[in-house]
Amino acid sequence: MVEVKVPYNSDGVKLLKFVKSFLKEAPLSYIYKAFRKKDIKVNGHWEKEDFILHTNDLVRIYITDQQLEEFRLKRTTIIPSPLPYAIVYEDNNILVVDKPAGVLVMEDEEGNPNTLTREVRSYLSYKGEYDTSSLFQPSPAHRLDRNTAGLVCYGKTDAGLKALTSLFKERKEIEKHYYALVKGVANPLIGEIRAPLKKDEKRKFVEVTPIQKGGQEAITEYRTIEKFSGFSLIDCLLRTGRTHQLRVHLSYIHHPIIGDAKYGDYALNREVERLYHWPSSRQFLRARSLVFKNVDGVLSPLKGKTLFSRFSEEEEKVLFLLRSQKEEE
Repeated sequence: MVEVKVPYNSDGVKLLKFVKSFLKEAPLSYIYKAFRKKDIKVNGHWEKEDFILHTNDLVRIYITDQQLEEFRLKRTTIIPSPLPYAIVYEDNNILVVDKPAGVLVMEDEEGNPNTLTREVRSYLSYKGEYDTSSLFQPSPAHRLDRNTAGLVCYGKTDAGLKALTSLFKERKEIEKHYYALVKGVANPLIGEIRAPLKKDEKRKFVEVTPIQKGGQEAITEYRTIEKFSGFSLIDCLLRTGRTHQLRVHLSYIHHPIIGDAKYGDYALNREVERLYHWPSSRQFLRARSLVFKNVDGVLSPLKGKTLFSRFSEEEEKVLFLLRSQKEEE
């Protein structure tokens, strides 16, 4: 058993997130099982995953020393190697990577170890900037779905990770823009979607739900970048960061993302796969840019900068075919 006192910088964090952070190398399946077995308590009481922690709360995790040692040894299996993905920005504290679609940021519930985070840690070990035996683990400050491509920010140091986490949580000095290829042409071409969202943990599904029934405020701004025959490329700006927010919001206004197998138009996805060779189960969605505003401290080198993710060859090919078809009409 281990006991961890909640530090001031984790005040307001959900219990699940705190435990995942503490047991960084544990598979999510192990952590969820611990919750089901009531092996995690706060101040002596069993609590659910969404319990909100406060400074000085005592979190007790019933885990054996042997299991902790196994997780520690797993951490040391990092093999120093160059990063196989494009680095968009790097300094002493921050690393921004352009993630391809199909790559997990962190381990999933099946404990898949082939993740972007492991690659990043291998890269930093290769550079001599990360010791696998150290308590701090370079980690992402936010997530992207497996099939969403684009920019992911990592804290290389504790100071860098804390600054990034705070930046993304407050959302005042950063803008996250996503490009999505969607069904139809949005009307109006520039708009805002305000629709509260609620996640069903059992079904792993997010739905528009009134706040009175448990929905959380969710706001997305969008503008149309390019119109095609039956499709459009749009720029979405997240004002909130709910799970699957863009995918659900765009489906809600009847402009689902092409290739979205969960919230999209299944028949259209299959047609796009036939005509344009875009996989019917991969959403055409990219975390396109990050706009850093008046940031300071360890983030000050990023002040006033905008970082961009490049379209993949597959994305460029689909857009080229859509443009060619538009010109022929």
